[in-house]
Amino acid sequence: MGYDLMRLLVMELDVYSEYTKKTRRAIAEHFFTKPFLMLSEQDKLRYSRQIRFPHVGETGQAQLRDARVLLVGCGALGSTIADTLVRAGVGFLRIVDRDFLEISNLQRQVLFDENDVEQMLPKAVAAAQHLKRINSTAAIEPIVADVDAGNIEGFAKDVDLIMDGSDNFEIRFLINDVSVKHSIPWVYGGCLGADGQTMTILPGQTGCLNCLMLDGPPPPGTTPTCDSFGILSPIINVIASIQSLEAIKILTKQYDAVSKKLQVFSLWDNQMRSIDLSQLRDTVDCPTCQQQNFVWLAGKRGSQTSVLCGRNSVQLSFGDATTLDLDEVATRLKKLGPVKQNQFMLRFFHQDITITVFADSRAIVSGTDDPAVARKIYTQFLGG
Repeated sequence: MGYDLMRLLVMELDVYSEYTKKTRRAIAEHFFTKPFLMLSEQDKLRYSRQIRFPHVGETGQAQLRDARVLLVGCGALGSTIADTLVRAGVGFLRIVDRDFLEISNLQRQVLFDENDVEQMLPKAVAAAQHLKRINSTAAIEPIVADVDAGNIEGFAKDVDLIMDGSDNFEIRFLINDVSVKHSIPWVYGGCLGADGQTMTILPGQTGCLNCLMLDGPPPPGTTPTCDSFGILSPIINVIASIQSLEAIKILTKQYDAVSKKLQVFSLWDNQMRSIDLSQLRDTVDCPTCQQQNFVWLAGKRGSQTSVLCGRNSVQLSFGDATTLDLDEVATRLKKLGPVKQNQFMLRFFHQDITITVFADSRAIVSGTDDPAVARKIYTQFLGG
């Protein structure tokens, strides 16, 4: 590296007066000792403001260009993450989403517009079209599919990072299994109402989602959903921004800067808090981290579907069947539509769809014979 470039770097570092001498020395060592990865002049111009941030620089920008990311889910969180990472210069983004766009999505899913809804485009396809117009140099691979135990490892093959844009814990636990099994970092995020939380998982270094939730996800129907409780778009922007910044830290290999906390935001109440998870992995006997027992990938946990012949219905059953409080589930669903109930089951009616829920958490979704659609409807009204 020439003298003029070194002098320019030192001059730029002087601008950042808030950095201590120790931090400045670490930054300088980062630039002077790591291999110099060439950027085109167009890239230097496009990402000039990002490159000037000393923790990124040209080396970090080149690492972003060469990075490969899997985004699972491209709704509210996912579309914001995709937009942010592609604008930041991430070179490859594989987007997997099972859903199609509806007008109610536009309130919070910032990448899409009314034309996408009119064309009835799948979210992954619409996202890819918009992202290519934002950054034509990025490689975008849209996949319209329902993520499950049988395909998620294929989707995660050859990526450096997995980003969570999903809307249910079943998929998140699948991501967690893949992450730990194949040593792929991932960034969890979830939002509801005006609340949100996020956590970064570095396999072998930090605790994982199963460490945090040893009892597994909450039983279906016991927690609110966006349909039952609503959601405000600002919390989406907050959580997706934090997730994206964590991604940039990981992809530029600055692991010391990665958060070791569960960050929780309650925007309506103006509250922000964090829970230190730095010792989590060493203090719990996690079946995933410590025992390498990947029950979600093995299909021993989560939903299993079967099409009921001649009934235009799909049954969803769960390997981790939990006894449901049908009264509690009914109380939640009555806010959304008519419910009929006895001691054995309840039936919820919404437009052309009927959901029959049994006490053992099994459900029959009537009005479709498509398992992916049935899972979407179940998640929409009953949660993950």
